[in-house]
Amino acid sequence: MLHYKTYRHSDIHRNWVTFIHGAGGSSSIWFRQIRDFREKYNVLLVDLRGHGDSKSHLSKQNFPTYTFEDISEDVIEVLDHLQIEKSNFVGISLGTIIIREISENHPERVAKMVLGGAIIKLNFRSQLLMRLGVWCKSVVPYILLYKLFAWIIMPKSKHKESRNLFVREAKKLYQKEFIRWFKLAAEINPLLSSHREKHSSHPTLYLMGDEDHMFLPSIRKLVSQAQNAKKQVQLMVIESCGHVVNVEKPLEFNQKVIGFIG
Repeated sequence: MLHYKTYRHSDIHRNWVTFIHGAGGSSSIWFRQIRDFREKYNVLLVDLRGHGDSKSHLSKQNFPTYTFEDISEDVIEVLDHLQIEKSNFVGISLGTIIIREISENHPERVAKMVLGGAIIKLNFRSQLLMRLGVWCKSVVPYILLYKLFAWIIMPKSKHKESRNLFVREAKKLYQKEFIRWFKLAAEINPLLSSHREKHSSHPTLYLMGDEDHMFLPSIRKLVSQAQNAKKQVQLMVIESCGHVVNVEKPLEFNQKVIGFIG
C-alpha cells in the first residue's frame, strides 16, 4: 500500500480532503497547505508509486509498466484502508489526471475536485518534448531530462522555487522509476482525449496560473465547453503565477480551494 499521512480534525465528522501530487514530486509539495486545511477538514496526503516514502516498500514489487488506472486504484486502496467513504480531491499537474481517473472509475468516492495546474491536452511543444525524451531517455541522464522539462513548463525566474522543488524531489526517484513514469506520460494522449470528451459530473474547480502557457489555453476551452453543457465547472486564474500554483501562490490557492470546497 502507498505511504500516507493523515491530519485528523478534532471533529471526526469533518469532510476529508485528499491531496495528490504530480510525477516527480511527493506529498511534501503540500507543506504550505497543511496548516490551513487541517483547521477545517480531515486531511490525507499520499505518496504515489515510487515517490517519497512509497519508494522503499513498493520497490520490491514487480511493476514493469504503469497505467493511470493502476495508480488511481492505489489511492482507492488507501481510502478503503482508512474507511473513507468519500473525499474531496485536490491535485497538481499530473496528479489531476489521477483524480479524473478516480472520478470516472469510482464516482461515489468523490465529493468535489480541485485540479491545479491541470493537464487536459498536450500542445505541439509538449508533444515534441515528450518525443525528444523518448528518444533520449536511454542515453541522457534522467535528471537532465527532468530539469529540461521543468524549465520549459516553468521558464520564468519567479518560477525558480517550483522548478527547484520538483527537481529536488525527482532526484529521489530511481532511474527505472523515472522511466516508468516518463513512458506513462508519453502515452497519455488517448486518455486525455477521453477526459476532454467526457465532462465529469462532479463539482470541479480548475485552478491555473496565468503564466501556465503550456496548459491554460486548453483548460479555458474545456471549461467553456463544460459550462455550455451545464456542468458544475469553474475556472479560477491566479495572476503572476505559473504551473505549480500551490507553491507559487499558496495563500491565494488555499483561499480559493477552501472557498470552493466549503
